[in-house]
Amino acid sequence: MLIHPDFDPVAIHLGPLAVRWYGLMYLFGFLAGAAAARWRIRTQPWLRWTVEEADNFLTYVVLGVILGGRLGYVLFYKADYYLVHPLEVFAVWQGGMSFHGGFLGVVLGGWLYARRSGRHWLEVTDFVAPLVTFGLGFGRIGNFINGELPGRVTDVPWGMIFPHFDRLPRHPSQLYEALLEGVVLGTILLVFSRRQRPLGQMSALFLICYGCFRFLVEFTREPDGFLGLLALGFSMGQWLSLPMILLGVYLWRWSKKSAIMNGNNKEA
Repeated sequence: MLIHPDFDPVAIHLGPLAVRWYGLMYLFGFLAGAAAARWRIRTQPWLRWTVEEADNFLTYVVLGVILGGRLGYVLFYKADYYLVHPLEVFAVWQGGMSFHGGFLGVVLGGWLYARRSGRHWLEVTDFVAPLVTFGLGFGRIGNFINGELPGRVTDVPWGMIFPHFDRLPRHPSQLYEALLEGVVLGTILLVFSRRQRPLGQMSALFLICYGCFRFLVEFTREPDGFLGLLALGFSMGQWLSLPMILLGVYLWRWSKKSAIMNGNNKEA
């Protein structure tokens, strides 16, 4: 049995300013994503992206993740609470970000950028899909440092006690998610991106893999106390992941069919 290290949520004090680990994890995720974007531009010329274009687009991604992630958490998970405490919507340092909300924020940001740049929307989402995994991985590490979103009670040897939550051994589900959604998913997408793919296929693979990984890991994650389990015994995270999987399957089939019709069967 393990005990969660009692991390100080503040990484650095700069006078009156407290720099928190949670914020630093998001910063590390954005920096790693920017580095991966440059690697893709340098090694995958068929993308037809420049570093300047990628930097401009990542501004949309950052805003989409932060605004969408926070609003998604507020609306999907704790709408009643924030309706009574509206000013706490802005207290992002306390934690509380929704991937599904951040995902919608990035989708909207990609659509806006596509309109302004004249690119196909799926060309933009295909470019950003592997980059998102860095933010996912680091974000889950931030959850672990904060000791938030622990897993369900377990008797596995690596079960961990989160003293600020209770004294029961639980799955360190934040680390499961960091591994699956960050390392494994990122590796799959970056390897898949090393060959030119039909339009939309990278986005489809992201939707399918993330949706499946998140759906499975939710079985080890403690449901939010204010929501509990919903219909069929699934959590909110699982219900939000199912449409992603279905959309990903549809988009994959559309991508292959479109590639065949356009004479790109070899790459499909």
